[in-house]
Amino acid sequence: MEKVIIKGCSLPNMPWQERPEGCNKVMWRYTDNPVIQRDLLPTSNSIFNSAVVPFADGFAGVFRCDDTNRRMALHVGFSKDGLHWDIKPEPLTFECDNAEIGQWVYGYDPRVCWIDDRYYVTWCNGYHGPTIGVAWTTDFKTFHQLENAFLPYNRNGVLFPRKINGRFAMLSRPSDTGHTAFGDIFYSESPDMEFWGRHRHVMSPAAFEVSAWQCMKIGAGPIPIETSEGWLIFYHGVLRSCNGYVYSFGSALLHLDEPWRVLARSGPYLISPQQPYECMGDVPNVCFPCAALHDPDTGHVAVYYGCADTVTGLAFGHIDEIIQFTKRTSIV
Repeated sequence: MEKVIIKGCSLPNMPWQERPEGCNKVMWRYTDNPVIQRDLLPTSNSIFNSAVVPFADGFAGVFRCDDTNRRMALHVGFSKDGLHWDIKPEPLTFECDNAEIGQWVYGYDPRVCWIDDRYYVTWCNGYHGPTIGVAWTTDFKTFHQLENAFLPYNRNGVLFPRKINGRFAMLSRPSDTGHTAFGDIFYSESPDMEFWGRHRHVMSPAAFEVSAWQCMKIGAGPIPIETSEGWLIFYHGVLRSCNGYVYSFGSALLHLDEPWRVLARSGPYLISPQQPYECMGDVPNVCFPCAALHDPDTGHVAVYYGCADTVTGLAFGHIDEIIQFTKRTSIV
């Protein structure tokens, strides 16, 4: 394979740990996982499924923090190294011109994406059921809420880091009111981040006999990474086992100009629940990726993922190796 060209800004200060000696896995875990404990805040029951981006001379993020009332809320956090976090104890609030849209019900599983001149936040927003909330900020202090992207029910709204064919682009997963025993990934476009259309189907769950870890439902994870081989995405997949749901994550490559076209898709998972903090918690057996930091110069990638709906883990890899793995094991 020719040298992979990776788009994005240089990020030499991103979190990184070399592959452990004797490890032959494509991705490996941070040795000090969980990188964020469940009780980092005095009122937090759990901190997981959260978003992290480069900001100023360090990093910023929007974090899912369920409190000890078990209410789902979003909090802002900052870090110099991406490993040690100062998460604000007060929940994030949005400024919104429309009282109906701005009425807070709940919010969870955020993503954050830099596009043009601002950071856009998407999250699962409560509006007569789960839908995709959208807001923007420049400073992680003031957040301006826009219209919800879709009708209920929908989850896992993930923006692309640049416009495609002149329009904003987003992946999502139509769902239902409950725990959604189904789920495909879809693609949508918008001229103005308000009206969404041009919906295209991207991927369905795999057949059990082909790739069982992703046979029940799938959903997009971190912001896609643009490479010369296509958009690299990490996505979660769910196995319905005799003991409940098991969430793992794998990788796929999407066409650069038509991202609903899947070029390759990993048959094996990259990370699955195996460590105690992934297997034991409020929701056992969950590895749920929501954010990735990458450095185009070194090809390093660091993926933040929720563990057992309780804490946050970190896994590392080389983008070129992940692309090779995705193509070599593809089930497309």
